[in-house]
Amino acid sequence: MDQKIYEIFDQYVGENLDQIVISHSTRPEEMGKIKIRRVQGQRQVFYQAEEYRGTKVYHKNYRKEEILDCLPEWFEGLFRQAELKSAHGQATVLISKKGRAAVKERRFVTAKPVRAAAHNREKQYLIREGMKVPFLRELGVMTEDGRIVKAKYDKFRQINRFLELIDDILPELEKRAGRRGKEELQIIDFGCGKSYLTFAMYDYLHEQKGMNVRITGLDLKEDVIADCNVLAQRCGYEKLTFLHGDIASYEGTDAVDMVVTLHACDTATDYALYKAVVWNAAVILSVPCCQHELNRQIDCEILAPILGYGLIRERTAALFTDALRARILECQGYQTQILEFIDMEHTPKNILLRCVKRERRQEEQELENKIREYEQCRTFLHVDPLLARLLPPDGTTGRVQKE
Repeated sequence: MDQKIYEIFDQYVGENLDQIVISHSTRPEEMGKIKIRRVQGQRQVFYQAEEYRGTKVYHKNYRKEEILDCLPEWFEGLFRQAELKSAHGQATVLISKKGRAAVKERRFVTAKPVRAAAHNREKQYLIREGMKVPFLRELGVMTEDGRIVKAKYDKFRQINRFLELIDDILPELEKRAGRRGKEELQIIDFGCGKSYLTFAMYDYLHEQKGMNVRITGLDLKEDVIADCNVLAQRCGYEKLTFLHGDIASYEGTDAVDMVVTLHACDTATDYALYKAVVWNAAVILSVPCCQHELNRQIDCEILAPILGYGLIRERTAALFTDALRARILECQGYQTQILEFIDMEHTPKNILLRCVKRERRQEEQELENKIREYEQCRTFLHVDPLLARLLPPDGTTGRVQKE
């Protein structure tokens, strides 16, 4: 790779960076473009990249040296142009077909320091500081005058991140609501716990958006369920109720429009996903936790040298578990994304499966390809996930037999 590219990126990626746009992809179906900006996190400055892959956008955080390490990957055949802008000037990098770089730079006469963008700027929040939100006051996240309690700020950010994910799927809920007419949309939160996010979901959908929804929270802790019901009454949330019960054996309804399952432990997530598919839920939001099942099952000779390290085995098994779950749900007719729920610095359990029911059935060939790829992965790892036994990848549904 031409040394000029290293030099200009090394010069611009720093405290005065405004934005970098890498474009003119030779393989747009693989990666269309990348936008990079400098972001001020709670503890450090990092560089956030928006990677445009097909119709999807993925976010990834880099350190400066990591960006420099990526330059050969980006500019040895993939991209042919980059535009860099900082407080001191702007530069354009053009790559010829032979890989030679031409750099054009214009320096600014008056340079003003560029402040790093706040990672979660106030204008991005759906619940903003200063708003008076009853459940946040009751849960001790917000004061009476709408200020966020400093010790609860991480929880405040988590709530807003969750609402952003809810906001993204609003069109799907609105379509379902349009077909239902005056009927309530049914939403179930399996393993709701203390229910910060359940209350946030109800407040946003019912109180702010005016949607006709009924939300039910389900958990095994009777004292927590009792407290949540009292809180819902105090807040005047008439269509928010909490029940004591187990996910696998829950039979309280036969039709649900959205299923949420956050940090349901191990195979409890699989039972929740199974229920969602059987109910033909339009939307599934799942943050899995404690994925032990595949950890016990994986038996792969090729991977044995690296899976011999306990920590690596645990994390790899967790990632494999969620990736296989995503593929099984795709076989069941869901468009599935795997997203970062909240920053890794807050919890390592930060992967979210966001699944939206497709309106049209998959083509037979598409389904066959997905099933074949899934079976190849399963055979390679020598695993037999519970979700695949409940929801065989051929698009049928098995029978729940609690293990």
